[in-house]
Amino acid sequence: MQDIHEADGIITRAALPGDVDAMLACDAYAQAHPSRGEAVRAAVGQGHCQVAIRAGQVAGYVLTRDDFFDYGFVSLVVVSPAHQRCGVGVRLLAAAAAVCQTDKIFTSTNQSNGAAQRLFASAGFMRSGQIDHLDEGDPELVYMKWCR
Repeated sequence: MQDIHEADGIITRAALPGDVDAMLACDAYAQAHPSRGEAVRAAVGQGHCQVAIRAGQVAGYVLTRDDFFDYGFVSLVVVSPAHQRCGVGVRLLAAAAAVCQTDKIFTSTNQSNGAAQRLFASAGFMRSGQIDHLDEGDPELVYMKWCR
């Protein structure tokens, strides 16, 4: 499924194996951690990755899972620094919700990550709970959005 919004010029669609190198190139963490590339390749192969294209370039991607207490879960959102604050993150989260096969989709972030918290709120996610002791002193905040 491809989603095009003419107003912002962002296209979201299922990621293809040929997208992976460009996806990893816009992800600074992946440059230093080869395991990220392995996770991205696996998600693409399983159909659990949406990519955003803006101005003809990969602008970001989102990885999803479907095994979070039998609900969808956004495990990672990456937006290229060149495309941040342009609506790419919100569009990627909308794409993840659109392809979610369950009534709800969840995601999470550390309490210290204010940018992710603002992104989730902008994308219509609501706080759902908190998990302590994953990162000591920095609780994991859980968010949820209705998909249907």
